[in-house]
Amino acid sequence: MDIALPRKRVIQLLEDPAHRPKWLRGLISHEPLRGVDGHVGTESKVVFQSGQKTMECTETITRREPANLHDVPSERAIHFEREIVAEGMWNAAREHLSEAGPESTLWVSENEYRFNGPMRLAAPFLRGIFIKHSREHMQDFKAFAENGTDVREGNG
Repeated sequence: MDIALPRKRVIQLLEDPAHRPKWLRGLISHEPLRGVDGHVGTESKVVFQSGQKTMECTETITRREPANLHDVPSERAIHFEREIVAEGMWNAAREHLSEAGPESTLWVSENEYRFNGPMRLAAPFLRGIFIKHSREHMQDFKAFAENGTDVREGNG
């Protein structure tokens, strides 16, 4: 996904926990249990609401490269990776941010899911839903970053 902002600004918006509810649809809370928010090894409790259902998961940051995100050379990609564990599900998310131009950022997101228990049986039918939700989060972030659109204020 192309975002019409310099990478430095995109990183600032992604790093600030106060902005997460503005673009992470359904986010109730994102609370670090151990470590410093956004840094490798940090474990957080994350709670989402979707309709009448609440989902609680644990997020662990597994990669942030480079560790210091200030003054990263334009030719170097930035990598964020995390593991998310919820009942019956494990997810590895790999995010790459690179400069597409002086005023543009390319965001590539790769997600891997594994299921166990009853979720394992439902997984083949849920593939499209997981892809749709990942794209929605990216589109919501793009709308927030470029236009200040807050998902909590819309009809979506």
